[in-house]
Amino acid sequence: MGIKRGTSLAAVAIAVVLTATACGGDDKAADAVKPAGATAAQDAGADPYGSEKPSADPAAGGAGGAAAAKPAGQLAISATDALGSVLTDSAGFTLYRFDKDTAKPPASNCDGDCAKTWPVVAAGDVSAASGMDPALLGEVVRKDGSKQLTVAGWPAYRFSKDTKAGDLNGQGVGGTWFSFAPDGKKAAKPAAPAPAPAGAGQTAGALTVAKDPKLGDHIVDGNGMTVYRFKPDTAWPMVSKCEGDCVAKWPVVPPVDKANAKGIIEKNYLVLDRPDGKKQQTVNCWPVYTFTGDKKAGDTNGQGVGGTWYAVAPDGKLITVQ
Repeated sequence: MGIKRGTSLAAVAIAVVLTATACGGDDKAADAVKPAGATAAQDAGADPYGSEKPSADPAAGGAGGAAAAKPAGQLAISATDALGSVLTDSAGFTLYRFDKDTAKPPASNCDGDCAKTWPVVAAGDVSAASGMDPALLGEVVRKDGSKQLTVAGWPAYRFSKDTKAGDLNGQGVGGTWFSFAPDGKKAAKPAAPAPAPAGAGQTAGALTVAKDPKLGDHIVDGNGMTVYRFKPDTAWPMVSKCEGDCVAKWPVVPPVDKANAKGIIEKNYLVLDRPDGKKQQTVNCWPVYTFTGDKKAGDTNGQGVGGTWYAVAPDGKLITVQ
């Protein structure tokens, strides 16, 4: 079975961490996605498989090991307080990796009782989550001849003690099992943001409204730097298409309290938990950025760049005048 490349936006779980209010693109309401629950405490000295008797719950993968392997379907990225972004299957169950496996070359060392406690994720019938590189998905042939999904080369598993969507009971089991981050690495709690320099006043993430002779009212950060939107981004689901070198040139606007947003629409004033671990402020669900080409407050050098970057009006809409 082959691996499907691409995404299915209708099934993607894009989590927001400020509120359960849904992003509706151009003011179209939708159901909110619930974030995954907190990580259960694990005993590092426990059975390395994590369970004396594998669960028979079919929703959790259940007993049966590789013979009962199920595909993952449309992958999704779930935001958690404990671990940041984690990768889940189409039913919302967390996917895990095993330190005793190898990624180069891909190989699974979880068989027998291990595979009963940690049901393998079958290869085939899988699509990458929105914001995830589809090239990370692959497959490995197991010792029994079956094919298992890999993420960045690492074989993927579910945990038999995860009985409902959002459970993270497998995290840290035996000191060898860890939830997948969207890039295939181990999920880990994002680092706390660095404190603002003394005397800096408002942080760069604080948003206000400024006036410009050409642009009119537009959003700026706490340092007066113009805030921009990227046309390929989407508001529902909330997705940033600016990654890697793009983010180096167009830094994301960090989260800011509503109290620091003066004159800006508060509807769907949410935070996007990005696949790269950064948290990004949105205005009416649209991710916002600054531009490294702007050297001082009031600069608008990013306006119209590439026909895709534009300043942002107080209601979150693009300002397309040149």
